[in-house]
Amino acid sequence: MIKAERGYLILAQNTETTSYIDCARACARSIRMHTPSAKIAILSDKIYNLKEFDFPVVFPYMTDPANPYSNDWQVYWSSPFRQTIKIEADMIIPHNIEHWWSMLEHRDVVISTSARNYMNQPTKDRTYRKLFDRNDLPDLYNAITYWRVSQQAHDFFSLVRELFDKWPQVQKHLIAGASDPGTTDVVYAVAAKMIGVENLTLPGTSYPSLIHMKQHINWLLQEDWTKEMVWELDGPNIRIQTIDQQYPFHYHKKDFSKVLNEYYDKFL
Repeated sequence: MIKAERGYLILAQNTETTSYIDCARACARSIRMHTPSAKIAILSDKIYNLKEFDFPVVFPYMTDPANPYSNDWQVYWSSPFRQTIKIEADMIIPHNIEHWWSMLEHRDVVISTSARNYMNQPTKDRTYRKLFDRNDLPDLYNAITYWRVSQQAHDFFSLVRELFDKWPQVQKHLIAGASDPGTTDVVYAVAAKMIGVENLTLPGTSYPSLIHMKQHINWLLQEDWTKEMVWELDGPNIRIQTIDQQYPFHYHKKDFSKVLNEYYDKFL
């Protein structure tokens, strides 16, 4: 049921080792810092009535606890918005991105393309994208995905569901060297290649895009960037090595959400 024209949807399903709910709270609070009027929903395997969210939503269909990635297709049928920007839980939005809507709303589906390093530059590192290169898949990141209620969005997410449901056949016939279970980025890329990536992206624009704090993207010696780089929180924003982070920030190290929430407690 549509309850608002547009808003942000954060998918967060806890695992035995990670509280994605804490990550989702930090993400929502980062948005509230610069856009208090934003509508935000949380989608999970049970209802979380938390002050950070306007709409707590539960998965409408059965979920696969063995592979939480495979539940992603349900976002289309779960969102309370006519226009939705889905954001991965372990991200913060350091600057207002409300201006994105004016471009995104002209398309039915838009998936973010390419990742950026902490210097806000599109990365050329392919360490984490060898499977994509080997199979000529588009360089997509599901971490930020826009859609509006439409036939094309319905068809895209239906295809995502089918690919997850038939993953063994997809591995055998469509993707060389794919992991088991399948990941959302790979499934989105396969679906986009089948539908036409030009129909699901914004060619020629610098967004939607994200800063990804994985090791090799940022020339690090270790995986935990918080132990190797100088970082500073400033309201909703974060600076890395004194550089203002201009795009949605994928901090990757899930326990960093504790630091974020302790910091946001001072303001919200």
